Amino acid sequence: MRYFTVLLSLIIVSITLMGFTFPGHDELKGTWIPVRQEMAGAELPDVIFKKQQLVLNDSNYTFIAESADKGVVIFDIENNKMDIYGKDGVNAGKHFKAIYKLEDELLTICYDLSGMNYPESFETGSSPALFLSVFKRETSE
Repeated sequence: MRYFTVLLSLIIVSITLMGFTFPGHDELKGTWIPVRQEMAGAELPDVIFKKQQLVLNDSNYTFIAESADKGVVIFDIENNKMDIYGKDGVNAGKHFKAIYKLEDELLTICYDLSGMNYPESFETGSSPALFLSVFKRETSE
């Protein structure tokens, strides 16, 4: 019976995460291209991120860099926080916490790569665990 309860719980969680949408976050759906990145207070050269892209679709994300990283993102709408769970790729099994804002058509995300805490601001300071990326929406021409 205990095995059945655990299995049923896992199935319910899986179905919920796969089909869950986030009302009010339609403005984040789409493909985003990095225009600026910073780590530990230092700006990264654009050659590092010029071929990257972030695709957000409801509760799923795909981040394309040297390889594809896929997973689930859960939004805390009221506090502009994200919980990012890697499922496939280099971040499979990892959990990152982040804050985000959408201003002037730019999506800014500050990640805590340690997964321990949500960043307090959109500044990385000297912390090697903080990573900031500013994205613009990819437009079809």
